[in-house]
Amino acid sequence: MIVLGIILLVVGLVAGISILWTIGGILVVIGVVLWIVGALGHGVGGRKHYW
Repeated sequence: MIVLGIILLVVGLVAGISILWTIGGILVVIGVVLWIVGALGHGVGGRKHYW
């Protein structure tokens, strides 16, 4: 999710499409939050680890 968000951020920046920039930023933030929660040992979405 983090990688997809970064790709959308770059494409949105290069192409000048603001909706891709917004969606990419949201995906990066959600991905980082899920990564941190998973790293702390909490179950995320029914899984012990989130990659």
